[in-house]
Amino acid sequence: MQHVAQTSDAPLALEIVKAEGMYMWDVNGKRYLDLIAGISVCNVGHCHPAVVKAIQEQAQQYMHLLVYGEFVQSPQVAFASLLTQHLPEQLNCVYFTNSGAEAVEGAMKLAKRYTGRPEIAAFNHSYHGSTQGALSILGDEYWRNAYRPLLPGIQHLEYNNFESLELITEKTAAVIAESVQAEGGVIVPQREWLHALRDKCSATGALLILDEIQCGFGRNGTLWAFEQFGIVPDVLLLGKALGGGMPLGAFIASREIMWTLTNNPVLGHITTFGGHPVNCAAGRAGFQALLDQDLLKDVNAKGQLFLDHLKHPAIKSVRSLGLMIAVEFESFPVNKKVIDYCIDKGVLTDWFLFAAECMRIVPPLIITPEEIKWACSVICEAADNI
Repeated sequence: MQHVAQTSDAPLALEIVKAEGMYMWDVNGKRYLDLIAGISVCNVGHCHPAVVKAIQEQAQQYMHLLVYGEFVQSPQVAFASLLTQHLPEQLNCVYFTNSGAEAVEGAMKLAKRYTGRPEIAAFNHSYHGSTQGALSILGDEYWRNAYRPLLPGIQHLEYNNFESLELITEKTAAVIAESVQAEGGVIVPQREWLHALRDKCSATGALLILDEIQCGFGRNGTLWAFEQFGIVPDVLLLGKALGGGMPLGAFIASREIMWTLTNNPVLGHITTFGGHPVNCAAGRAGFQALLDQDLLKDVNAKGQLFLDHLKHPAIKSVRSLGLMIAVEFESFPVNKKVIDYCIDKGVLTDWFLFAAECMRIVPPLIITPEEIKWACSVICEAADNI
């Protein structure tokens, strides 16, 4: 508290000394079942053996060499190749960053550079990161207000609202949307609306940027959430689970679009540590483990098991898509009491930025049915004691 900068005046302050699979252990030996996976980071669990091995092996070969893009670094090439093998054909060029927020920043620059347009549209209750550009498109004034002035030329539209789409014009460089709104409390888009958004962007020449930083890598039951809606973005944003537990983000587009960053000016987007070779090796190992263990096949069944067991008079509603779940209580104070009780009993969970009355459940995809049932019993027990 004295030397490390804090993000709130009342942090959980758990001192974790070990994490493996579904669990964390604190300095006193207490075990916690992790229902938030580092906020959708540890999709294959904590310290997956394949990820740890990849980190160790790459660290012995080389770590930082030079700023991004100047040298051929095989971990970057191998991971980009694997990713694009599992994406639509036009999403074939990967720019690795340090984080999801930096992927957002890069995509915003890319859209302006490619289209030559000044405006960007995003959505209310959207979350895209906390840097100045990402904060400018973040969809909640409470979080933006203290840091104004922010970027000009930003419009905030209503998610799942057809009339809002009329605000997208020939001045719009890009529309940035979460495939599933996370911090709003798991808001799933209407299929027809998402198609209308895609069509409007195509008609006006605006790039459609889909943010799957939280919902990607199988969390919603398919590898990428946009697959479920039958559309393809012009730019895809990844982060969180991308690094297998290490810091890594990416924005992905066609080579044609991405090539505009190479000239006028040269080094149109640059980063020192983005795509760090150790992180790319870890991310590739984590992604390969996700595929090899076929973790996607049980995501929807596991999500349904949560829904089947989260039955309590205090629970007003449950919104979900796969293993991305928001459990709504009457208010934030009620939700916080439930969360604190769960943590005390060894079940780690938290709340959503724009839906503080909702409990967040986004566990590693390796969670077992037995662990799900036990977690739900603790949550319901907590609700009995509020």
